[in-house]
Amino acid sequence: MLAEQDGLPVPPRRKTGLPPSIIYTSGTTGNPKGAYRKSGVDLVAVMRILAAFEITGSDVYLLAGPGYHSAPLLFGALTAAVGGTTVIEKKFDAEESLRLIERYRCTITVMAPTLLQRIVDLPEEIRARYDVSSMRALIMAAAPCPFSLKERAIAYFGQSLWEFYGATETGVNLVLRPEDQLRKPGSCGTPLEGVEIVLTDEQGGEVPVGEPGELWVRTGSLAEYYNRPDVTAGSMRDGFFSVGDIAYRDDDGYYYICDRRVDMIISGGVNIYPAEIEAVLFAHPAVHDVAVIGVPDTQWGESVKAVVELKPGATASEPELIGWCDARLAGYKRPRSVDFVTDLPRDAAGKLQKRKVREPYWAGTGRNL
Repeated sequence: MLAEQDGLPVPPRRKTGLPPSIIYTSGTTGNPKGAYRKSGVDLVAVMRILAAFEITGSDVYLLAGPGYHSAPLLFGALTAAVGGTTVIEKKFDAEESLRLIERYRCTITVMAPTLLQRIVDLPEEIRARYDVSSMRALIMAAAPCPFSLKERAIAYFGQSLWEFYGATETGVNLVLRPEDQLRKPGSCGTPLEGVEIVLTDEQGGEVPVGEPGELWVRTGSLAEYYNRPDVTAGSMRDGFFSVGDIAYRDDDGYYYICDRRVDMIISGGVNIYPAEIEAVLFAHPAVHDVAVIGVPDTQWGESVKAVVELKPGATASEPELIGWCDARLAGYKRPRSVDFVTDLPRDAAGKLQKRKVREPYWAGTGRNL
């Protein structure tokens, strides 16, 4: 080697797999933190993801989400690693995505549900112009995908919808395959091979089947927070890592994310998970986007409020939406009030910035959002 001939030290050979990286978290629940994998991701973990999503060198990947976000970036790297092709959409546009899929016969992409929503909300005559039959794996990530959206997406793209649960810090953890999308509504799947999942209560004990608990993950590729050993230590327990999500599992071993712990509403001492209420409101024909939050209540501590963005030209009243929820949810879960806005804050990856939604309601209360 040249380095040996020059008398220079030879750098140690890096293990095979993905290289060391720092990817910053989205900051939807706090300030962004650098998820640092100083040893990269080993080849075994890479092969497990490739096998789970059946990615091969014949795939054509549409990079439609922001390249700095961990999920689109990861699947782009995986496709490239096996010799596939990547088509880059410079800035997401729903119709442009369909045009690229047709032109380049794209087979795989990763999108947040918000981006998929924009595609299926296109007028039918526009969607009918494009041949999207090449798309075999439309992978949902970054946020829960409402069941009503899944039904519309499957009607247009066919049985090509996948979903996974993961985090910048923990990688891909749970996978829901196309055949399970409508059979297991609300689920984000079963553990990827090599991933261990534990659900615990506030005392650290494991919860039984059907009961919500904090989700802890152990894999061979966990990250640490760059220059934040205190925060890393607070998220680790016995080799397991938690980003604060609450979930339960069913008798078949499928997992269901309830919500982030920081987004949970405690009203009258009862835990209420906004994601369930949001899914019901998303199914209303007039609702385009929704955030369910807890707001100050002198009697109950917090009460449930829905902040709703209506579809263009659609109308709905507060009593109508509360009644819609009342017919589909337990009484204590239904919103006590509804506010209407023209636009809900989402980042470039499509994640709802719920902290920004809560801020005006909690201003001056001293609560740390």
